[in-house]
Amino acid sequence: MNKPKMVLITNDDGIDSPGLHALAAGAVEAGLNVTVAAPVVEASGSSASITAREDEGRIRIEERKLEGLDGVPAFAVHGAPGFIAMIATHGAFGDPPDVVLSGVNRGANVGRVILHSGTVGAALTAGINGGHGMAVSLDTGMHPSHLNWDNAARLATGLLPFLLEQEAGTVLNLNVPNIDSAELPEYRTATLAEFGIVQTTMAERGQQHLRLAIADSKEEAPPESDFALLAAGFATVTSIQPVTESKLPDLERSLPNT
Repeated sequence: MNKPKMVLITNDDGIDSPGLHALAAGAVEAGLNVTVAAPVVEASGSSASITAREDEGRIRIEERKLEGLDGVPAFAVHGAPGFIAMIATHGAFGDPPDVVLSGVNRGANVGRVILHSGTVGAALTAGINGGHGMAVSLDTGMHPSHLNWDNAARLATGLLPFLLEQEAGTVLNLNVPNIDSAELPEYRTATLAEFGIVQTTMAERGQQHLRLAIADSKEEAPPESDFALLAAGFATVTSIQPVTESKLPDLERSLPNT
């Protein structure tokens, strides 16, 4: 594998997330040139938002030392993961990264609802800016008894050679089952399910408030989908695209004359 000049590790769970630290440690162990830059607080659900907290036009960036990652530059950023991936392409943390690894997220990111994920949003932002991106998530479930971050990190770095062989702009979405075993699950390519691991429903509608509830999805997914293959114990890999235009056939004929 041609080692990338720089790998940026980010996430949407925040700079203190153990999943982030495990992914960074795995990338260092794989011999990669690693920089960590992640939100100072959790930014879940931020999609590819490029929002940041400004103070007189300046975005606060704090240098951090992460336990077990001596010598790895690390920054806590007062901004969303998509914003972090974007400014990284402009040299905010040194040379622009060849690849952005986003995760390891606490909870799976499967189905079309990945649109809303900050973890996925950072990877897509890397792709749309001409780099490579990979979102990495661990299927923790609602009440996990253990969290095997290391397996997710190993599977992510194991997938890097394949990712870097692809053309610039390629983005992968990796979901890893949370199994307590030294034997890594097998990769499987997967389609996106039409729904996610959990569903949000309306629990209460008052005069001036709403209350939502979250529950496990009860729908049945196609066997080739990320939802079904992840549930079967595979590490699912889905290629996803940054935003592109959509063709509308015969649009000009359908438009009213001006």
